[in-house]
Amino acid sequence: MLSAQDISGLMAMMPAFATDDAGDYRARSTIDVGRLHAGVDRMIRDGANVISTTGSFGECHTLMMDEFRTLAHETAAVNKQRVPLFAGVTSTHTREVYEKCKLLEGAKIDGVLVGVPYYFPSSIENAMRFYKDIGEAFPHLNIMIYHNPALHNVTLPVEAVTQIAQNPRVVAMKDSHRSAEEFERLQKILEGRMTIMVNQNQIADYARLGARGFWSIDAWMGPWPQLALREAVRNGDYARAQAITADISPLGSPKKNLSWRETASKVGIRLAGYVDPGPLRPPFVEVPADVVEGQKARVAYWKTLCAKYAPESAAAAQ
Repeated sequence: MLSAQDISGLMAMMPAFATDDAGDYRARSTIDVGRLHAGVDRMIRDGANVISTTGSFGECHTLMMDEFRTLAHETAAVNKQRVPLFAGVTSTHTREVYEKCKLLEGAKIDGVLVGVPYYFPSSIENAMRFYKDIGEAFPHLNIMIYHNPALHNVTLPVEAVTQIAQNPRVVAMKDSHRSAEEFERLQKILEGRMTIMVNQNQIADYARLGARGFWSIDAWMGPWPQLALREAVRNGDYARAQAITADISPLGSPKKNLSWRETASKVGIRLAGYVDPGPLRPPFVEVPADVVEGQKARVAYWKTLCAKYAPESAAAAQ
């Protein structure tokens, strides 16, 4: 079993690598195992510390159950327990989360990334009951809380998180929705019992408050800026971390539209060529031309960052 101290650094939120026919709503087996193995292996070899599957970017909402099982088991097969691996199991109701957790049996997966069932907003009491039920049903699985109020329609207050974290298997939380004051309060209450993985744009500030790591989608365009950011934070060079963050997300960057945020990211990752995530799945297959053009510009800029930070990351790895 993992402890909170085992989870730190860069958590790469992986795409659900798709076959060429994945855009066809009639397709029933759209996990491209070859693309998945090549992409995940490269990300781990290049330095990612944690891999998580099937978040919102990872298409938890567009996969059939058999496809979910294939993706989870094949990710475990290529990981070979090199880094902590969390399988995203967020769904619209508790029974489906339970079924997804059952499908993980037999795979060397460390834990689950799980958000409160969405569609209708949950009460705090029902959200807490949900985590209690899953924890009791699968005591051998570590749990990473997936806190995404914008998509899951519920905000978990500090008091609720501390109650959920009484289960010792709750070792981490993916959370980008806390003010610095709330984050600091939560850290003091938890006393290191749970790692909070913040967004890549937050780590330069939140590391000083106790954040051990950060999550990223952009790393799949090439992880060298994130690896440089990780090393700056590890070295306590927060001025350097701030400068790298400014490179990753320059001032004046257009605000991401939630309708296209994850979809556009997959388009950009495919254009970048570091890995091949495959095509989009329905119903998110019609992408406006301006969104695609925006990703082309983002990828061109990202390649300059990779050229800038790759030598530094290579030196740190030696």
